[in-house]
Amino acid sequence: MSTAQVCYIGLGSNLKQPLKQVSDAIEALALLPETELLCTSSLYRSAPVGPQDQPDFINAVAQIETSLSPLELLNQLQAIEQQQQRVRERHWGPRTLDLDILLYADQIIASERLTVPHAYMTERSFVLYPLAEISPDLVMPDGEKLSALIATCPLGSLTKI
Repeated sequence: MSTAQVCYIGLGSNLKQPLKQVSDAIEALALLPETELLCTSSLYRSAPVGPQDQPDFINAVAQIETSLSPLELLNQLQAIEQQQQRVRERHWGPRTLDLDILLYADQIIASERLTVPHAYMTERSFVLYPLAEISPDLVMPDGEKLSALIATCPLGSLTKI
């Protein structure tokens, strides 16, 4: 077993009872092997990114500590998505559940299967604001402060539930 790393997971859903989907996913994160769920943000409602012909999303961020490697964690998250009947029909389309590794310790990962920090997280209020709720003093792997990112990211339609 490798050393445990603190990671942040983005959660989102806009189909099939999104509140339940996100709540169930948080419970599933707590059951992952070699992983401890440290805390979760409040739930937030946000307008969809991309195609607007879909319902609003319910979003949250979870902080975990895990000994799983980044790819092992990705596999576990995708298994949770499958258990909740995630179907990938179109890019940025509606989904029962979306689980993203936002940050994996202070690592920068660029592989075919995984990009960490998550590619668009610094532009998305539904990631930054919940992240700031649970880790306000966070510093990104490139040294940028979360507070500085929030200062340049409008709240938009994001509302705490």
